Amino acid sequence: MILPIYAYGEPALRSETIEIQRSFPHLEDIIKNMWDTMYHTNGVGLAAPQVGISIRLFVVDSTEMYKEEDEDPSKGIKKVFINPSIINESGQEWEYEEGCLSIPGIREFVSRKSNIKIRYYDEHFDTHTDEYDGLTARVIQHEFDHLEAILFVDKISSLKRQLNRNKLLQISRGFVDVKYRMKFARR
Repeated sequence: MILPIYAYGEPALRSETIEIQRSFPHLEDIIKNMWDTMYHTNGVGLAAPQVGISIRLFVVDSTEMYKEEDEDPSKGIKKVFINPSIINESGQEWEYEEGCLSIPGIREFVSRKSNIKIRYYDEHFDTHTDEYDGLTARVIQHEFDHLEAILFVDKISSLKRQLNRNKLLQISRGFVDVKYRMKFARR
């Protein structure tokens, strides 16, 4: 089932997320619906708070990003991350233009470390500790930020935030043209 994406201004995007257990109600359905929603919206990652569920869960499929950058798509991943914790961020910081399904129509350059080490459970609750770099690391960092109630616009300069202030206000009020369902705070 395709779920509505919660728009900038929705309290769910700024709420604390909780760790979950294997027995979390309807977990398999939530994960399936998140994949369906992410692909329907042409996203490369989706965090549970973006569909109004305040749990520590996100999905990532970074293979398309590598194709778009004319790189080998096998560098990408398709994974579920449950209760993740970033153990280490290292390497050089690099800027890349990011966007977000919850903030349509705004793209800005965000600086992030190039390498991460992350511990998480997969959808079978098997534990993993993996290292990622490049675009995949960036997507994971972006989705992980959602679990910490951080949006990419929080990481841009105050000048850029000010320049985007009216656009953000319009998004929060539902004045945005997208080809997917959204849920707005003031509707």
